Amino acid sequence: MVVGLLAAAVWYFHGHTVPVLEPSGTVGHKERNLIIVGLLLAVLVVVPVYAMTIFISLKYREGNPKHKAKYSPDWDGDRRLELTWWAIPGIIILVLSVITWNSSHALDPFKPLVSDKPALSIQVVSLDWKWLFIYPTQGIASVNYLRVPVGVPLNFEVTSDSVMNSFWVPALGSQIYAMPGMSTQVHLMASKAGGFYGSSANISGAGFAGMHFTTQAVSQSQFSGWVKQRQQSPQPLSQSAYDGLATPTLNNPVAFYSHVKPGIFDDIILKYLPPSDREAANLHIPGASI
Repeated sequence: MVVGLLAAAVWYFHGHTVPVLEPSGTVGHKERNLIIVGLLLAVLVVVPVYAMTIFISLKYREGNPKHKAKYSPDWDGDRRLELTWWAIPGIIILVLSVITWNSSHALDPFKPLVSDKPALSIQVVSLDWKWLFIYPTQGIASVNYLRVPVGVPLNFEVTSDSVMNSFWVPALGSQIYAMPGMSTQVHLMASKAGGFYGSSANISGAGFAGMHFTTQAVSQSQFSGWVKQRQQSPQPLSQSAYDGLATPTLNNPVAFYSHVKPGIFDDIILKYLPPSDREAANLHIPGASI
C-alpha cells in the first residue's frame, strides 16, 4: 500500500494526475479520504518500526562500546512495555474496524445516493471488447462513450454478454464487476464537469487494452440537448443491430443508437439462465422476453 501511494505521489509530482487522488465525484471524494486515513494509520506503524530498526541496528552493532548498549534480558516481564506493545496495535486495529464497518455501509455500491434530484438510470453491458451504455428512459444507447449530467445521482445496472469484466470510472468512484447472467449495481455522481477516463479493471482477453471509454460530465441543459440529438440518430438498436455489436472487435469506435429495443438489457441477462429460470424470471421482470 505504502509503495503504491509513493509511486502515485511520484507520478503526481511529475505533472500527471491520479484520478483516485483527485476525484470528480461524491463517492470518489469519500474513497480518497478513506485512502488518506488508511495511509496515516499505516504511517503510525511503519515509521516507528523503521525508526526502531535503525536505532537498534546502530546501538547494538558489534562495534559499539558495551557501556553504550546495555544488555537487559529481563524486559519480557516489564508490564509497562507489555502494555505498550499490545495496546498500540490493539488501538489501531479497533480504529480500522470502526472505519471499515462505517465505510462498508456508507460506500455500499447498491446504496442509492441521497439527493433532491431524481436519479438517472443507465444500463451497462460489457462486450468483447467494448462497453454498451443504454439509457432506457431516453431510448438511446452509446458505445464507448458515456455522457452524464453534473450533480445528478447515477444508477448504473451492470451486466456482461461475455466474460466477467469490471466497470470503472476512477474519477467518479467505485468499480463494480460485470458478470453474465446477473445484474449488479453501482451508484455514482459527478460533482463537476469534465471528461473522465473509464475502463475495464479486469483483464478479459486479446482486446482488453482497447476496452476503455470516455465519460463526459456536463450541465443538465447540455445533457438534455445531447439526448434530443441522439434520439434523432438514424441507427436503431434493434436485436439484429445488437447481435452485430456483440461480435468481438478490437478498439471499437464510438457509436450512437436510437430507438433501443425495449427490454434488451433484461434479455441479455436471461439468455444465460436455464429455461426454467427464464420462465420464472419473465414473471417478475417487466419488458423481458425470451
